[in-house]
This record gives sequence, structure tokens and C-alpha cells, in this order.
Amino acid sequence: MNIQWFPGHMAKTRRMLSENLKLIDVVIELLDARIPRSSQNPEIDRLVKNKPRIIALNKSDLADPEKNGMWIDRFRQDGIDAICINALTGEGIPNLVARLKKIMEPVLKKAAERGRISRPIKTMIVGIPNVGKSALINRIAGRATAVTGDRPGVTRNKQWVRINPEIQLLDTPGILWPKFDDPQTGMNLAFTGAIRDEIMDIATLASKLLEVLSRLYPEQLRNRYKLSEAEGIPGHILLEEAGRKRGCLVSGSEVDYYRISSIILDEFRAAKIGRITLESPEESDFDDKKDDSGGNQAKS
Repeated sequence: MNIQWFPGHMAKTRRMLSENLKLIDVVIELLDARIPRSSQNPEIDRLVKNKPRIIALNKSDLADPEKNGMWIDRFRQDGIDAICINALTGEGIPNLVARLKKIMEPVLKKAAERGRISRPIKTMIVGIPNVGKSALINRIAGRATAVTGDRPGVTRNKQWVRINPEIQLLDTPGILWPKFDDPQTGMNLAFTGAIRDEIMDIATLASKLLEVLSRLYPEQLRNRYKLSEAEGIPGHILLEEAGRKRGCLVSGSEVDYYRISSIILDEFRAAKIGRITLESPEESDFDDKKDDSGGNQAKS
């Protein structure tokens, strides 16, 4: 299953990012804590270049706590400040704001010396669709200032949001790269809902997810769906057994694959199976994706 998806508005957003970065002091790169590698757009490294950057691992409450710590350590080893947040509840947001101010201390001090006391910090939030950018803006601002939604890519146009006299945020639509050279990257984005379920067969997607979970979190998977066994079992077999255990049947005792597939995807995304992270920082291809942005990004 080779997922290809690059709507025209995302190409426009890439140009918008490049044009507006000169106005920005600090970039906040929002990643999905469950898939930090797959949700990191390789274009961002090229676009941001030497701009100060903070990586915010959103939805960290849905991810494996141990893996959260490993990813934070990894990004900091790469010289990028990183923090776990939950944009919906506000967990980690005060620390994020404090780090913005800390990074900008020297700049703000120089501005004050020149008599510019009220110079705001200008920051841009970037990330793939459905990663929580609008929810983060609303949480920082303490009010509904950005359009939010459960569907990927709801935010369409850039907008400046004045949080307070100290911080201004530039919101932009989410962007994905035009081609997924690594099929697993596309699958991980689909598992977490960054790509609309309608563009692929939902039963195939759920089967692929079950295979991944049977390898990474077999006990949680077995317990959630009362499976006889999980490790080493093909995904379509696990899907059928889960459907029967959940009573997802149609006439003739056939499994309703659409229904059980929807349940599995919904329960994974809501962390009802458990707090799960699909990627580890020690994966050998992480550096390849990060460094070789020309090979793993778009081939327009």
C-alpha cells in the first residue's frame, strides 16, 4: 500500500512558510508523540535552517511514557530543544512558553537597550495535518482563536494570533511532503489519522495496524480484544478474531470487517488499547530521513 497525497494547498503552504520565515524569531515544530519520525516533515529542516526551534511532542498522553523520554533525549542530542505537551489539556504548555522566552532573552535584552521595551516574540507553529496546531494556539491564547476540527487539514490560511503583549503566533495550514519513499511512514500517518481513512481500504489499514501492534505491544493487543494469541499472527487473522470476539457479525455469522476495523482504529487513536508509540529513536532510518531531505521528501 503506497500512499501518495499532496493536495495543491499544501504546495502553497510550503511556499508560504519559506516566504514568512524571515518574520519569525522561533519556530515551534509540532510532532505526534506516537510517530515522531513519520510526523516530522523533512522539508522543515531545509526551510528552518538555522532559526531557533523547539520541538513539541503533542498527544504525549496517548504515547508510551518511556518512549516519550527517549525521543526528548534524542532531539536534545541533535541540538534541538524538545518538550512533551498535551494541547487539549494544556499539560506542558507553560513550559513551552517559558522556553520561548528563554531562547529570546538575548534578543529581547538588546531590543530593550535600544528602547524597544514591548517587542513581541514572533513564532510560527508548523506540523502535519491533524497534529494539533490549532488546539495548541487556542490553549496558549486561552481562547478560541484558530479553526479546529477532527478532519485533517482544517486550517487553510495563515493567520497572526496575538497571544499577549509578549508573544505573536503565525498559524499555517499543515503540510505533508509529496511522496512517501518509505511506505511505513505513510502507514503510520494513516494509523494516527493524519491522512483521511477514505483514501484507502479501512480493513487493510486495520490489519496492518494489528500486525504492528502484535509485534510492539502484543500483551495490550491480546488483552483488549481477548485474543488467543497475538505475536506472529497475520493481521487479517487477528482482525477476524477480534471481530468475532466483539460480536461484529453480519448475516451468516460473517465478520463485519468495516465495523471492527473502524473500532480498532478508533480505539488505537484514543489510546484504549494502551499508550502506544510506533517508532523508537534508535531506528536506523531516522537519521537517513532527517539528513537526506532531498531523497525522502518530494520529487515534484
